[in-house]
Amino acid sequence: MPALSVSKLSMSFGERTLFEDMSFEVESRDKVGLIGRNGVGKTTLFKIICGELEPASGVVARERGLNVGYMEQHACSAGSRSIYDELESVFDELKQMENEIEKITITIEHSTGDLTELIARQTELIERFERDGGLTYKSRTRSALIGLGFREAEFDMPTSALSGGQRSKLSLLKLLLSKSDLLLLDEPTNHLDIASVAWLEGFLRDFKGAMIIISHDRYFLDAVTNKTVEIEHGKCMTYKGAYSEFIKKKQAYEQALENKYKNDLKEIQRIEGIIEQQKRWNRERNIRTAESKQKEIDRIKAQMVEPDGALEGIRMRFEPRHESGNDVLMAKDLSKSFGDKHLFKDVDMHITKGERVFILGDNGCGKTTLFRILNGKMRPDTGEYEYGAMVDVGYFDQMQENLNLNNTAIDEIWNTYPRMTETKIRTSLAAFLFKGDEVYKPLSAMSGGERARISLLKLMLGGYNLLLLDEPTNHLDASSREALEDTLLHYEGTLLIISHDRYFINKLADRVLAMTKDGLTEYLGNYDNYLERISAQPASASSESAPAKKQEKPLNDYQLKKLRQSEERKRKTRLMRTEAEIEELEAAVEELQAELSEEEVQSDYERLMALTAELEEKQSRLEELYELWAELQE
Repeated sequence: MPALSVSKLSMSFGERTLFEDMSFEVESRDKVGLIGRNGVGKTTLFKIICGELEPASGVVARERGLNVGYMEQHACSAGSRSIYDELESVFDELKQMENEIEKITITIEHSTGDLTELIARQTELIERFERDGGLTYKSRTRSALIGLGFREAEFDMPTSALSGGQRSKLSLLKLLLSKSDLLLLDEPTNHLDIASVAWLEGFLRDFKGAMIIISHDRYFLDAVTNKTVEIEHGKCMTYKGAYSEFIKKKQAYEQALENKYKNDLKEIQRIEGIIEQQKRWNRERNIRTAESKQKEIDRIKAQMVEPDGALEGIRMRFEPRHESGNDVLMAKDLSKSFGDKHLFKDVDMHITKGERVFILGDNGCGKTTLFRILNGKMRPDTGEYEYGAMVDVGYFDQMQENLNLNNTAIDEIWNTYPRMTETKIRTSLAAFLFKGDEVYKPLSAMSGGERARISLLKLMLGGYNLLLLDEPTNHLDASSREALEDTLLHYEGTLLIISHDRYFINKLADRVLAMTKDGLTEYLGNYDNYLERISAQPASASSESAPAKKQEKPLNDYQLKKLRQSEERKRKTRLMRTEAEIEELEAAVEELQAELSEEEVQSDYERLMALTAELEEKQSRLEELYELWAELQE
């Protein structure tokens, strides 16, 4: 029996139907990625599974004794209890056992009477204590706090002094360490830097139970999940495999569905021609044939599945007003401190035209502060920076402080670009999915994702040739992230980006700058290349005696760049060959379908069977090529 079974589940709020007839199963060791656009009902589904909401119809069946853990049930209290004690409270049952064992031990040591019952109770408690992890709960508490970015110096800090993000992290840890058999994780990577996400991935991979994860972090889903459930058009589909495999399978499935639908329509049209012909002959035998063919059409129509229309996505295109010089940004010896808190020093960088450079680093290392300096909103303590000739700088602020929350969507754009006509502004807003009366929605009432779309639209309309983007994919769902990636891939300007989105970094990065308090270390390539290089560094490279800045060897960088260019050429060549073969096969399929519709073929059984077999073979090869094409495009 599966750990969790969802059967024909439907949910509505008023006249709005979120989803209907949703069915899927979660086995005892499954790690399921639950994906879909914002607002499709993912969090509502979690509340139904937990019993907080009643569905309109359908059943959620749990395995007997299944303990479901949901982050909201493990909220962090904002009191005087320390961070360490708050997390260790998850093990209160073990602590009570530990105290009882200690009391019984003391009693046995000082007692002279019959100790049989006490010794039996002591033995039972010790066995339970060890079986339930009593010997390691303190070390697990400490390692979990460190793994998710808390410093030992902060362990005694009261939870009331924590920020919202820190409280969320502590609530997540309480959930992870609870005795749950099924974890429901809603955006668990929010507020985490890359190092903390890597720790979380390792923890979840080793977790012995099941889990369902809502996340827009595609790299994280690839690293952790083995099954994907997508909610789209009010329905759900289940795919084996993580996010990247799901994308390939979904594209192949949709292409196959589209092909079958078109073939069914052609077959119906062909049979209708036969029926029309038989009716014209108007003999009894012809009428019976026409009736038989009509039944065949009815059977085809009964099993036809019309493909769902593609969901509308944001349409954006960043086009610089003019071209910059080759040297875009030069910075030397930048440093910044706030009182006794030293953020960074010795920051050097040289960004040239057309580069796509990403800055990585732990939370709190000063990445956003560096961007504020480069954007003129803050002065460095030391050092200087300079922009090259004809450089226009556009800045995406992850805190969205550039937005006036009292404005409506249309006013926010109009105030920034007063020369635009209302028609052009409304057209631009529509491209970012603000239509009709939505253009009059105040920013204060918008979600984080909606505000991010407004910020991106303002940036797009500016025509900048250098974009400083601070966590631009935060708050965006997967489809919007992919639209942004595709846009930036074709952007002819220069990009300097702060991001924790490793999938995003992999798609775009030419260079990675790893930031610490001692400056920037450069790595050529994307995130996976960066991981390869740091994992290949000897252990001494991370010791305190090692130089603060370890620059890559130019020869290695050159070789890596040539290798990447060679691989890209090979990919493009395979893509062109695949597209040519697809075009050739599609033409052959059309010819076969036309030949099958001819009357003389219909009366020649052997010819009909031979052509049908050939058609099936070519269609099967086409499906393989569609899947290969999708993989090469990715």
